Amino acid sequence: MTNLDILMVILRVSISAFVPLCFLAVCVTMERRVAGFVQDRSGPNRAGIFCFRAGGLVQNLADGIKLAFKEDVISKHIKHKFFFVVAPMISMTAAIISFALVPFADTLVLDGKSYVMQGIPWDMGILWFLAIAGFSVYGIILAGWSSTNKYGLLGSLRSAAQVISYEIPMGLALISLLIVYGSVNLSDIARFQSQNLFGFIPMWGIILQPLAAVIFIVAAFAECNRTPFDLAEGESEIVAGFHVEYSAMKFAVFFMGEYVAMFASSAIIVTLFFGGYNIPFFATETLIKGVKPVALVLMLLLPVIMYFFTGWIRKNNASQYPRENDPRKFEATVYIRCFWVLTLVIELLLLFMLIFARPEQNMTHIFVAALQIVTFLVKVTMMLFVYVWVRWTIPRFRYDQLQRLGWEKLLPLALLNIFITGAVVVALG
Repeated sequence: MTNLDILMVILRVSISAFVPLCFLAVCVTMERRVAGFVQDRSGPNRAGIFCFRAGGLVQNLADGIKLAFKEDVISKHIKHKFFFVVAPMISMTAAIISFALVPFADTLVLDGKSYVMQGIPWDMGILWFLAIAGFSVYGIILAGWSSTNKYGLLGSLRSAAQVISYEIPMGLALISLLIVYGSVNLSDIARFQSQNLFGFIPMWGIILQPLAAVIFIVAAFAECNRTPFDLAEGESEIVAGFHVEYSAMKFAVFFMGEYVAMFASSAIIVTLFFGGYNIPFFATETLIKGVKPVALVLMLLLPVIMYFFTGWIRKNNASQYPRENDPRKFEATVYIRCFWVLTLVIELLLLFMLIFARPEQNMTHIFVAALQIVTFLVKVTMMLFVYVWVRWTIPRFRYDQLQRLGWEKLLPLALLNIFITGAVVVALG
C-alpha cells in the first residue's frame, strides 16, 4: 500500500466513526431548540463560557461534565453486573457501525486510483444495516433483564417486540426498492439516483417508490424508539423503561446511542430515498466537467447566504431589553466576524478553483468530493430535523396501536408494493 492508500483508509474510517459522534451535539441542540420553538420558548440560552453560549452548544458540554462526575450507582440487587455494564456499550457500538457502509461521496479518483468513499467498502450495504440495526436490541434486552427490575424488563420486552415487528415491513419496503435499483450496494444505489427522469426529475427513491419511502421512514422511527414509538418508556406505566436503573455515564451512553442511531438511520434514508450525496440535476461527471461554473455559482451564492445567516444571528442573539455594553451583542459580533472570515477563506479557495482547476486534476476530484460530503450532511441534518419535529408534534401511541400499525397496516402495504413494483418492472421490460 502506498502512503496515499493508507491516508485514504484513515480518512474514510475517521469520517465514518467520528462524524456520527460529532453530530451528537448537533442532535441534542436541535432537539432542545426545536422543542423550545414548538413550545414558544427560547430553549437553552444560559450556560456559556464567559459570554459565549454558541446557540446552546455549551449546554451540552455542561451536561456532559455533569454526567461524567455523577456517582455511578449499581444497586445491590443487580446480580449480573457484567451484562448490566456491557448493555449500553452494545447499543452504542451497533449504532456507530451501522453507519460504516453508508457512502458520503462518489468514488474518488486520485492519480488513476479509485477510492470508494465508505468506511467499509463492502457490497452488501443494505443487509449490513438490517443486521446491525437488529443487533442493537440485544443491548436493550440485556439492560432490562440484568437490571432485575420489573419496569426495566417490561420496557426491554416492549422494545424488542417493537423492533422485530417493524423490521419486517422495513425489509419488505427495501425489497421493492431493490427491484428498481437492481443492487444491494449502497454506492450503486446512490449513483443510480444521480440520473434524471424525463430529463428534469431526479430519479430519487422517494420519486420512484413513494410508498416504500413512507413505510421505511415510519419503520425507522420505530427502530430508533423515537416518538410516537417510544413505548419502551412511559412515565405513567413503566417509568423510564429499560434504563430505569442506569445513571451517570452508563445512562449517557444509552442516551448517545439513541442519537447516533437516529443519525445512522437518517443517513440510510437519505441514501435510499433522497439521492444520497448527489446534488439534484448534477451527476458527479457533470460537476467534474463543469467545475469552473460550479465554483463561480458558489462564489456568488455564499456571500448572500452568509449575509442572511449573520443577520439572523444578530437579530436572535440580543437581549430583550436594550442595555449598555450588552454581552450578547458582543457575542454576536464575534460570531459574525468569524463566519465572515470563514467565508473569505472559502471564497479564496473557490477563486483558486475558478482560475486553475481542470477536470483531469486531483484537486478537482477532491473539490467535488468535498461538495458532495457537504450536500450529504445537509440532507442528513434536514432528516434529523424531521425526527425532532415529529417528536414534539405527535403524541405517543398506545402499545396496541403500535402493533396494529406494524402488522395490520404497514406489512400488507409493503407486500402490495412488492407485487405492484414487480408487475410494473415486468410490464416495462
